[in-house]
Amino acid sequence: MSRKPVPAQAGDRARLEIIFDKPQLLGRLFGEYDRNLVAIENRLGVYIAARGNKIQIEGFAENTARAREVLTGLYNRIVQGQDIDAGAVEGVIAMSAEPVLDGIIRADVSQPPAVMIRTRKKTIVPRSTTQIRYMEELNRADMIFALGPAGTGKTYLAVAQAVQQLIQGTVDRLILSRPAVEAGERLGFLPGDMKEKVDPYLRPLYDALYDMLPTEQVERRIASGEIEIAPIAFMRGRTLSDAFVILDEAQNTTPAQMKMFLTRFGMNSRMVICGDPRQIDLPDIGKSGLADAVARLEGIQGISTVRFGAADVVRHPIVGRIVEAYEGPDDA
Repeated sequence: MSRKPVPAQAGDRARLEIIFDKPQLLGRLFGEYDRNLVAIENRLGVYIAARGNKIQIEGFAENTARAREVLTGLYNRIVQGQDIDAGAVEGVIAMSAEPVLDGIIRADVSQPPAVMIRTRKKTIVPRSTTQIRYMEELNRADMIFALGPAGTGKTYLAVAQAVQQLIQGTVDRLILSRPAVEAGERLGFLPGDMKEKVDPYLRPLYDALYDMLPTEQVERRIASGEIEIAPIAFMRGRTLSDAFVILDEAQNTTPAQMKMFLTRFGMNSRMVICGDPRQIDLPDIGKSGLADAVARLEGIQGISTVRFGAADVVRHPIVGRIVEAYEGPDDA
């Protein structure tokens, strides 16, 4: 393997070497056509050369140290049986730059995270420091507000946690909901019966479910009522006990809708409310029910709020840059 070194900025340069004790795993570590190594080189401005079970990293000193942590972290995840794809590589690279504890200690990416979610089809691990905290809150808090831009894993991780609890039997039902009116389109203009009208709006929730469970299980559990996917209006008048309840796109609710939804909370239940306060799709909504609820309820015992930013976007890196271009830096 030989590639042209990426020019590094002026400053102290370093050369580091890593020796891996299981060379049979290096193909998965490098990726097809060394795409994982190329991604690390491009993102960190280093040059990586592999000889047998040894890897040499050259570049600016701080970046070579980060590259070593990233490679070690990815290798240790493979040893533990985790899958490594482009998203995992980008996530570990991003985490290698994230400070924790007010900037005193940086997140340790060289070891696999202690928190994970296991479903029938995959094991899900966090890809940012905020995701680590979010997954911990999903295990602990009764009600969670997950705020932030698209692509940060708010809804996906909530669905994964819900599926895990449904499989384990700690809840009897999984209820997924979202407003059925968005981006200025009204249901009356859509063809078909009510289910055909609302299903397109609920498709992201179906997609997440099919990512966690075999298709036949999803369909069987929906038919039996164990999994319910419905617009928020269908929640009125109910008490949702022994259930894991998720509201997606919550920024498009009114304060009255949000109050109605939150007061459905029942015994032995968990509720996650996901949304992006900066992305209200309906101009005539007035004050967003999500912003109103967070302002009223943040800090109340049993209720947790997790805020994601552009740096937590775990889709293609360009998505994070697009979010920041439209919305400004996280601290804006």
